Amino acid sequence: MRLPIPNLNSNTGPLVDGYGRIHNNLRVSVTDRCNLRCTYCMPEEVVFRDRSELLSFEEITHFVRVAAPLGIDKVRLTGGEPLMRRDLAKLVVMLKEIPGIRDIGVTTNGILLADQAQALHDAGLERLNVSLDTLDPGRFRELTRRDGLDKVLAGLAEAKRVGFEPIKINAVSIRGVTERDAVPLAGFARENNYEMRFIEYMPIGADSWERDKVFFAHEILALLEEEFGPISPAPDYDPRSPAMDFVYADGGGRFGLIASISRPFCRSCNRIRLTADGKLRHCLFALDEVDVKPLLRDGHDDIALAASIRANVASKWEGHEINTSRFVKPERTMHAIGG
Repeated sequence: MRLPIPNLNSNTGPLVDGYGRIHNNLRVSVTDRCNLRCTYCMPEEVVFRDRSELLSFEEITHFVRVAAPLGIDKVRLTGGEPLMRRDLAKLVVMLKEIPGIRDIGVTTNGILLADQAQALHDAGLERLNVSLDTLDPGRFRELTRRDGLDKVLAGLAEAKRVGFEPIKINAVSIRGVTERDAVPLAGFARENNYEMRFIEYMPIGADSWERDKVFFAHEILALLEEEFGPISPAPDYDPRSPAMDFVYADGGGRFGLIASISRPFCRSCNRIRLTADGKLRHCLFALDEVDVKPLLRDGHDDIALAASIRANVASKWEGHEINTSRFVKPERTMHAIGG
């Protein structure tokens, strides 16, 4: 049942939507550019936005500074490929200085990570997620439409060397691919003390939505248990978290399953998203978005900006309805929204 809309004019207090969900997690896309063309994320041919259309580091920092008193305390920088944004470590430093921000992470495809891991770690970046769907060079090329597996592996090794821990590896679970790659990826993560995460394929890429492409979380679990022995829920598993966390009985680390299709976590969603061009979205699959760039670029109206953030969260729907006939695929693809 939808609750009464909270006070939109208050610039302090938690961000609560009409279903009582409190939002503290902000995903910020810093660019729509990417050096890969993953089939589940974006078209092979794409025209990227002009640099002048993107929010500056100062504008992003200003947004976060206004959002923090509203309860935002976690920020994840995404893209496109965020490491293609020049001097990203400088933005990390700027965000670290904002009172109330306790956790900053980056999701990257790893291609440029070897060159930037040290600077990001020195800047104070706490969390690092690296996207990697396969260890097979041929399938890597097929999925990403580019070469570069060796660069991703080098980036992971360098991130580990400079001290990132834990390092999470994200793999999109796609039928026809993941059956072959789940076990090698999990074994690689176990051997190197990375935390593997499998994310069910979602309708957010350039292709038309085909539910048959989803390789489901329970199928991955069965594959891993057959290969590595008994698996059990992690003792610190948070049922409100998007990821279902598991541990291997033999002590070989932990992994997560994000069952976006078979086990949607909309009821406990705590995320909002800011696109690289300054659009605020209350859901990855939102059909509407709010342009906050004028509030950041033309006069710094912090009261209006805080009200816009509150209003966007207050308008959040109950869920994305992927599993119903009512679902409508958003026009923007993942690279243009932010992972």
